[in-house]
Amino acid sequence: MPSKKMTARRFPTRELLLCAMFAALTAAGAFLRIPLPLAPITLQFFFCAMAGLMLGAKWGALSQALYVLIGLCGVPVFTFGGGFGAVLSPTFGFLIGLVPAAFFIGLLSRGGTVSFWRVIAACMAGLAVLYLVGVPYLALIQNAYLGKGLSFWSLLRGGMLIFLPGDALKILLCAVLAPILHRRVKL
Repeated sequence: MPSKKMTARRFPTRELLLCAMFAALTAAGAFLRIPLPLAPITLQFFFCAMAGLMLGAKWGALSQALYVLIGLCGVPVFTFGGGFGAVLSPTFGFLIGLVPAAFFIGLLSRGGTVSFWRVIAACMAGLAVLYLVGVPYLALIQNAYLGKGLSFWSLLRGGMLIFLPGDALKILLCAVLAPILHRRVKL
């Protein structure tokens, strides 16, 4: 008969519930949006970052992978709906990028006290990962698949630069909330 400790490791109910919660929050963040020409401003990155900060690398990334998987299965949780056809959407690369972004944020924010500056650094690194995945995917779909012929500067401006002020506010909010939540909620 397995011990109680062994059973808890095999079925990490708490972690699975938190993963589902952050997947749901990321889905909700997709619908809080400001439309722009290439991609809307949403709160998806905020919830992705909070997942990494609160759950750590493994569970944070898993929560975002769950979100993407749910959308690919046809549940309309993306800003543009859902289904496997989402793969051909120019902004799908940003959705894929949420997974490694949450992983790196969780990885870089752990291993010590969760402080304001540590959260800022971790979230900035995670945001860089998000853009390293999302912008090239945006370029690939816009230019190779849709034949738009957008310049590098147009893609960079419309797919990243316009979002940086809002991303800075999201990171600042994470840096304020995460240390408080870590002290009050034992995750």
